[in-house]
Amino acid sequence: MKLDDHLPVDHRLSQVYRIGAGLMGLVLVAFGILGLLNHVGFFSLHGQRVAGLSSNGALSVLSIVIGALLFVGMVIGRNFASTLNMVLGVLFVLSGFVNLAVLDTKVNFLAFRMPNVLFSFVFGLVLMTFGMYGRVHSHLPHDNPYWRLRNPERAAREEAAREAAASGRQQVRPRSSGPTSLRPQQ
Repeated sequence: MKLDDHLPVDHRLSQVYRIGAGLMGLVLVAFGILGLLNHVGFFSLHGQRVAGLSSNGALSVLSIVIGALLFVGMVIGRNFASTLNMVLGVLFVLSGFVNLAVLDTKVNFLAFRMPNVLFSFVFGLVLMTFGMYGRVHSHLPHDNPYWRLRNPERAAREEAAREAAASGRQQVRPRSSGPTSLRPQQ
């Protein structure tokens, strides 16, 4: 059984988060195109300012590729978009840390400056939020597949209770200690 086949896909807010991630992808594509128009060296360590951020050819191409990937994720939608947003969000946050460590060194191949690092952190957190919608919450409904995956015993008991109710039998209230039993009432 594949979990993605049973995920809820009709929630109206999932459209908001999906479209939000696609728009973030378009922002990255625009940033990348503007960076390429400046004709900066591909691995220039200093880069040039584009929309308040430092950019070079490598960062511009990477921005276009990641932005296009986010836009494709928006078009495909469903759980692919959610997973893609979570993965790319984590990668953006990690990129922020890595590029923070290499600021003002000779291995700063993406010409990052402090505004780029802050942008990477914020962008990554927003993407992760878009991707985690409906997956991470302290009060997921019991029919949510992520809740069922995290609570297999309780999910099995609830499924058995539903099947028993559907077949016309009634369930006896389980004892507070020990395993739950499903016995018909007499």
